[in-house]
Amino acid sequence: MTGPPSYARRRLVAGLALLLLAATTTFVLREADDAEGGEASAGVTSPSPSVSGERPAPSSSPSLAPSAPAHGLQPNVYAAIATHRLSPSVRGIRPLVYVPNNTPNTVDVIDPKTFKVIPHYDVGYGPQHITPAWNLQRLYVGNTYSNTVTVIDPRTGRPTGTIHVFDTYNLYFTPDGTRAIDVAERMNTLYFYDWHTWKVVGQIHIPWPGADHLDFSADGRFLLLSTEYAGRLVKIDVPSMKITRALDLGGSPVDVKVAPDGSVFFVANQVRGGVSVVDPERMKELGFIPTGRGAHGFCVARDARRLYVSNRLAGTISVIRFTTRTVVHTWNVGGSPDMMQVSPDGRELWVSNRFDGTVSVIDTRSGKVLHVIRVGASPHGLTYFPQPGRFSIGHNGVYR
Repeated sequence: MTGPPSYARRRLVAGLALLLLAATTTFVLREADDAEGGEASAGVTSPSPSVSGERPAPSSSPSLAPSAPAHGLQPNVYAAIATHRLSPSVRGIRPLVYVPNNTPNTVDVIDPKTFKVIPHYDVGYGPQHITPAWNLQRLYVGNTYSNTVTVIDPRTGRPTGTIHVFDTYNLYFTPDGTRAIDVAERMNTLYFYDWHTWKVVGQIHIPWPGADHLDFSADGRFLLLSTEYAGRLVKIDVPSMKITRALDLGGSPVDVKVAPDGSVFFVANQVRGGVSVVDPERMKELGFIPTGRGAHGFCVARDARRLYVSNRLAGTISVIRFTTRTVVHTWNVGGSPDMMQVSPDGRELWVSNRFDGTVSVIDTRSGKVLHVIRVGASPHGLTYFPQPGRFSIGHNGVYR
């Protein structure tokens, strides 16, 4: 390989620019006193998988009825993850942590019991995130510059084939399971697929650069999409596949997460160093929560009461309480924390360190770093699979 494509260079230059800009700005960390600790103790190309292998059996299809209330929140879109119980469809699958290494074009697979890398294999060019399928039966590695997805069978932990998908920077599934959404960042386009056949059924051109992360409303009627290089948050009607509104947040918005009750969305902003709270109906920023330099990724805690925020340039992780919208802990973990996954029992937070070539394991009760595991260069959207939840809406493992 003689060098990265021009778009990869642009992402590198943009990242360095963000680093320089953020380094010149002082951010205030706000913490609230809280007696609680962390979690409650409570590639070789081969034929694509068959259509029947992708489609969930009717008997195992998750219910799409509203989630039962939990922890006093009405309703709670995360009620199904606030448990240690796994779906019957994933019982018997060995828990493993899958790490895409963006620069060497590889995946490292970690045994969470021994904290050792076991399988290590090549995939396509520029793997970004590893995404669980909506029906929890496959894992998909988005190979951005190959325009492919590597399919992994989680029962073996090994690749089984590839699928042609445009510029797969991020991959999501609509909550009703009918469509996959490919966030083609360098093409400024969302492609809608029938994910049983992987045929394009629609597309949306995004008129602002850097289409990045998204999340859905509680009822799945609309989604909010961040544009990393334009500072915009874009509202899209899912049934009609049309942009309806946009909000200028400034800075560099990245990860997006709906609140448990669906009333607001949280948006991490790398340049502003914190998290916007957005009213999705009025498309208005209601408030801003300072967290740390390079606020980047989100992960919902196992109890569904708190939100982890990775501050990639500060080397910290902030913990936001959903109900008060305040920072209740900030953990100095070092490294360059990027994408995160909580363990099924809620006791560990697994974090890729984008600029360090490592994965950190953090105790969610104390914020202490328990292990640092060497992986490939530029690890990004790791996933810990399987997890509690009725179905996956994609990214690196977001469940409802």
